[in-house]
Amino acid sequence: MRYIAVNDGVDTLNKSAMDITPFRNILNEMYSADVSVKIKSAYRARFQQGKFMGTYAPYGYIKDPADHNHLLIDDKVAHVVREIFDLALAGNGLGKIRKHINSQHVLRPAAYAAEQGAAGYERYFEDNEENRYIWSENSVRSILRSPIYAGNLAGYKRIAANMKSKKRPSKLPEEWEVIPNTHEGIVTQEEFDTVQQLMTSRRREKNKGGFENIFSGVIKCADCGYALRAMSANRRKRPDIIDCVQYTCNNYGRYGNVMCTAHAIEARDLINAVLADINRFADMAVNDERAVRAIEKRLTETDQSKTKAMEKERKKLNKRLMELDRLFSSLYEDKVMERITERNFEMMSGKYQKEQLEIEARLKEVTETLNESYEKSQGIRDFLSLIRNYQGLKELDATVINALIEKILVSEREKSADGTVRQEIKIYYKFIGFVGELHITPTKRWTALPAKCCTVCGVEYVPGSGISKYCPVCAKKMQREKSNESKRRSREQKRMACIELSAKNDRLILNSRREESYDRATRMIRSRYFVMLRKVHLTVTRGCDVKSLNLTVWRTIRPNQPFRWLKPSPLALEVMTLFKSW
Repeated sequence: MRYIAVNDGVDTLNKSAMDITPFRNILNEMYSADVSVKIKSAYRARFQQGKFMGTYAPYGYIKDPADHNHLLIDDKVAHVVREIFDLALAGNGLGKIRKHINSQHVLRPAAYAAEQGAAGYERYFEDNEENRYIWSENSVRSILRSPIYAGNLAGYKRIAANMKSKKRPSKLPEEWEVIPNTHEGIVTQEEFDTVQQLMTSRRREKNKGGFENIFSGVIKCADCGYALRAMSANRRKRPDIIDCVQYTCNNYGRYGNVMCTAHAIEARDLINAVLADINRFADMAVNDERAVRAIEKRLTETDQSKTKAMEKERKKLNKRLMELDRLFSSLYEDKVMERITERNFEMMSGKYQKEQLEIEARLKEVTETLNESYEKSQGIRDFLSLIRNYQGLKELDATVINALIEKILVSEREKSADGTVRQEIKIYYKFIGFVGELHITPTKRWTALPAKCCTVCGVEYVPGSGISKYCPVCAKKMQREKSNESKRRSREQKRMACIELSAKNDRLILNSRREESYDRATRMIRSRYFVMLRKVHLTVTRGCDVKSLNLTVWRTIRPNQPFRWLKPSPLALEVMTLFKSW
């Protein structure tokens, strides 16, 4: 095969021309790599400036007619994005959100893009027009995961390894490069961050009993860090489902007390404690400024005098760093001018370098402490401005929990010397973290029901379950009477062998030869007949003759009991009549 390139003057028959070809290929590849680097750097520079460079705007946005690198909110479908985030904030999963959007018959993102003139999407709807209105969970997930909707520009989600590779592996959302505040967001940054937290935690919808776990993904064990799961106690029948549920440590539920303890807390106790704490902070934010300042001072852990001292120390450290820089420059100048020896230069430079590293480490520590103090102060103000909206809250739901609380730690119950039991709860709020623990008295399970009157003696008592009928004293008497009644019935059944006709398909076999009993059969012998009692269907065999009866055993007959010992009964009469007919 002969290869000819007219532009490059390459001909495989001309060996002298072929000598330079490998070098030309190397140069071409170097040129391509150089162009690739320059193009990538140009794109990155524009990305760093917050310019949108996609071909089509994402769902919920349109390109600004005055600047195609800027995004504007698309009012036609922005409400759909807003609704998706609201449903996620309410604790709904991807499947539930998808079903809700599909029920509204809304165009899916690809169909809406095709309707706006985007190319390449129509092929998905050619066979079935109804596909235009069917959302997938991936569509919902991509919207909830995209920082675009919080007003941030996200890029470099998939990067090729080099210019030759066509593979573009996907990165995790945490690894994306994000430029904040590049355009107007459909949702706030706080709402977007809350949704990300909810998506990374495992959540479940209502259980079979109808209990909605509003603390899912939030409540944790204070000792092992595992999540607390909501467990329905079937032994307790209450009018309200919340009184039938308690939270216990998942680690304890899986492995027992080898790994952890129960950390059990009633669902009603937890809801009441959290609701009371939220209302306390809401009232404080509105009515008590002095308490707010006290909390702010306690949370920042540094009062005003300490903050001033750290500021002064930071200025002093910065000044000393500048002095060390000047000393280094003068020291190097002395070495060049041979005013000091090489040995002295190395000794002094090593000393200055060590001091520089120590000052930089201390400066970093002081700066981080001050920044943390400032962030906490700002976080307290943000938290108080947020919680003011929840003053007078009457009922908790998942939306309120996810908006205000980061996590809840539940400790094990503690019993004091006087016999009282208390339990500690720690609530970590958004923006401010842990403020103070709550100590509650766990509710006894039988106190959740109203008092009743005993149906026997008429005395008023507190029932242990919703189906209780007797007071504790009468309950013991009734239990004793029922037990005696059961024993009497059992003895009566042992004295009698009574069988009635039935249509069930079990078998009682009479056979002239000895056979092994099967299932739970008992045996009875008369003359040369061997009887195995089971249930319902009776088959009697004698030689080649076979006769059948449909019977149901009320009780089993004692093993090896002779047939003649049976008292006259429907079974005895039926069997004896059958025997006589042979």
